[in-house]
Amino acid sequence: MKHSRSGGTGSRSPLFGAMFLMATSAIGPGFITQTTHFTAQLGAAFAFAIAVSVVVDLAVQLNVWRVIGVSGLRATQLGEEVQPGLGRLLATLVVIGGLVFNVGNVAGAGLGLQALLGISPAWGGALSALLAVAVFLSPRAGVAMDRVVIVLGFLMIALTGYVAFISRPPLLAALVNTVQPTAVDFVTITTLIGGTVGGYITYAGAHRLVDAGVTGVGQVSEISRASMTGVIVTGVMRALLFLAVLGVVSAGVTLDAANPAASAFQHAAGEFGRRAFGLVLWAAAITSVIGASYTSVSFLTGAATSDTRRRQGWVIVFIAVSTLAFLLAGQAPVTLLVFAGAFNGLILPIGLMVMLWVALRRSDLLGGYRYPRWLAAVGVFAVLTSLFLAWQAIGKVFALLI
Repeated sequence: MKHSRSGGTGSRSPLFGAMFLMATSAIGPGFITQTTHFTAQLGAAFAFAIAVSVVVDLAVQLNVWRVIGVSGLRATQLGEEVQPGLGRLLATLVVIGGLVFNVGNVAGAGLGLQALLGISPAWGGALSALLAVAVFLSPRAGVAMDRVVIVLGFLMIALTGYVAFISRPPLLAALVNTVQPTAVDFVTITTLIGGTVGGYITYAGAHRLVDAGVTGVGQVSEISRASMTGVIVTGVMRALLFLAVLGVVSAGVTLDAANPAASAFQHAAGEFGRRAFGLVLWAAAITSVIGASYTSVSFLTGAATSDTRRRQGWVIVFIAVSTLAFLLAGQAPVTLLVFAGAFNGLILPIGLMVMLWVALRRSDLLGGYRYPRWLAAVGVFAVLTSLFLAWQAIGKVFALLI
């Protein structure tokens, strides 16, 4: 099997990097905007949506990482093996969703630097885009990308955790609503799932493993552990941000509609909160620019062995188009970021069904590996759940554009 390695310490760094690439790809400006928006809208009842999304996220990522990791093939290649043209369709949908998200990512980077340093969002977005390009152009781009997302991932969690602590949220109400919500909103759940494991985010970590050569049956336990940990890291960040905002809105504060997350941090921690929000938003945005660009381009360039310069060229084009769209349109509105997450949630079942078809019907692509039936059953649950949520939400999702 191509690109496979046996277990060992040599594979630990790529596994850790892949885990944080997936997590930080999910934790972007859209993630922050969605979480703040829905917390202000639903209050403590939002805890239930978070819990459901984490369960579905685990079911999705365990299957996606297992199939891609064992086969050593990217999602587009697997799609073409299942049905010619299916891989290209999946690539088209993922790249569209990734591009929409990346406009919001660049905008978020600009707004983050504005809150942190006081520079204009346009300059902040452009400078952040240049930094992302520099990461990809570095001689050891893979290692540089891994280190950037790991350090900034830890930084986001630490700062958000501090704000959650000092905002004093109603923890009991949040815990009760996790299992007995006072309100359930299917669009909210679909958007959370789409913003956490939908679109390009589904494949970010798994494609990173293929590029790093960490594939094969010998890596199954490590791949599964990394995929689970990545989802948990994302869930922890979501919960901390939810609690930080919940503490503020439960105190009767009305958040600024133009930038609700920033106003929540500022109400909780004053000037430090505003600066901390700027740093969190910038870190979330720049890591998501890296994740969206890397993963979307991995759908455009074919096999993992494709020419490095060609891939770098596509990354630069992808980031440049996203940045130009931001500069021409101004900061991404809340509606665009919410729609991007929901759209990715709608296309999620397509890619997941490809993975399950390979797992159950194409063992030849897995080198004869016998796929665990329990894991396939979990994957079927995730497909049915995402299809149900998509059907419930589809009308409301496209109404966001009208």
